[in-house]
Amino acid sequence: MSKDFSFLNEDFDDLRDLLQQFENLRTGKSHSFLDEDSFEQIIDYYDERDEMPIALQAAEIAIEQFPYSSTLLLKKANLLIETKKYNEALDLLEKAAILDRTDINLYILQTDVYLALNQHQKAASVLEEQIEQFEGEDRIDLLLELADVYDDWEEFEKVFDCLKMALEYDPNNEEALHKICFWTEFTGRNEESIRLHTAIIDEHPFNHLAWFNLGTALQGLKLYEKAIDAYQYAVAIDEKFDYAYRNMGDAFIRLRKFADAIEVLQKHLEIAKPEDVIYEAIGHCYEKQRKYTQARYYYRKASHLSPNDDKLYYKIAVAYMMEANWDNAIKSLHNALKINKNSAEYNMSLGECYLELEKHKDALIYFMNAVRARPKSPVVWQELLKGLYVAGFLEEALSQLVTAEEKAGRKPIFMYYRAAILIAMGKTKEGLLHLETALQQAPKIVKKLVELDPAILQHVSVVDLIAQYRRKS
Repeated sequence: MSKDFSFLNEDFDDLRDLLQQFENLRTGKSHSFLDEDSFEQIIDYYDERDEMPIALQAAEIAIEQFPYSSTLLLKKANLLIETKKYNEALDLLEKAAILDRTDINLYILQTDVYLALNQHQKAASVLEEQIEQFEGEDRIDLLLELADVYDDWEEFEKVFDCLKMALEYDPNNEEALHKICFWTEFTGRNEESIRLHTAIIDEHPFNHLAWFNLGTALQGLKLYEKAIDAYQYAVAIDEKFDYAYRNMGDAFIRLRKFADAIEVLQKHLEIAKPEDVIYEAIGHCYEKQRKYTQARYYYRKASHLSPNDDKLYYKIAVAYMMEANWDNAIKSLHNALKINKNSAEYNMSLGECYLELEKHKDALIYFMNAVRARPKSPVVWQELLKGLYVAGFLEEALSQLVTAEEKAGRKPIFMYYRAAILIAMGKTKEGLLHLETALQQAPKIVKKLVELDPAILQHVSVVDLIAQYRRKS
């Protein structure tokens, strides 16, 4: 059954007739009478098409015929603002105010002028003085406009105050509810937001946005269990509320309830457009569950949506590394490095993979790259020293150890590594002296020495020295 859209053709024909009549008027030809409403349509038409000179001409002709129309004065003032003729616009707005002070567009346009002139105080004053004079939607519109002024002015606490006032007046205003969610997080006024939205819910228990905002405020205070309860109310009211599922997933992850997080994030995927961050979050959950195949699957789905995100290739690599699948890890790490070649983390991980495959020279190349990228990081130096030690380049390891302490500071881990290197070089007494110093300063990280070379425990003197400090601690 076909639908009748003839009314659209009628509207178009009417507008076409108006435009022809106006064209006749401005060119001096015979024309029909144009009333005030007709002029408004004509002005809007040319304004929307960015034909500003004709729109202004239409406004001027209209005002000549209807000099006491505040609406037409406001139309022209708006055009003048668009063309950056601010002083002329203010003059017109003063005339319009004499004719009619009940049109909120008057104050919004005045605000636009003062903002354009970077006069935020005047812009705010105009609205502050008028808010109490209006009721209903007009008051809300002025409060929302004032919130935007304070945002532009960077008076962020006052933005929150305006939105709070708007919701106290109209608890179901969706624009205010959407905006205050962001500003609660931005200003950290979570406790106030909780009180506000709890009061709204008491009066309007099926307001899903209020439940959602309550959840985000609770989450802002790290009250994740309560936040989840609020989100569950939100999705019970609106089962397609995708942002509630997203936030609920994050809350479950914070609680390390990864199976629950996966369930709600999968629900998000069912009702919303696929996003890389959602796939990545699901991959993270599977990784935490040590389900590395599933983790890689979702990281890859994320990377298909965001192919230039090097972190995703790195996460795929880590999931391979956790399974000791070094060759595939290396492939993913090279993909990450193609995007971000100066990442110390990626170079360091590549070094680790090559070290596991006993490709020592390749490993050392990437460890050196990591050191160049982050020369003040003890962790990066630690990996280079480990690579040199495992590869048997003990003299070079000792030399690089001196440089490491110069660049990254004299850390206890370096003392342990010096002890291991010296003992491996046959300088046992000197090595034991350094080991004793390290045990005095940081006995708890002696495990790093054993991780470097488990065979070091075959030295009775090393075992005795470690045991001695364990008894003391």
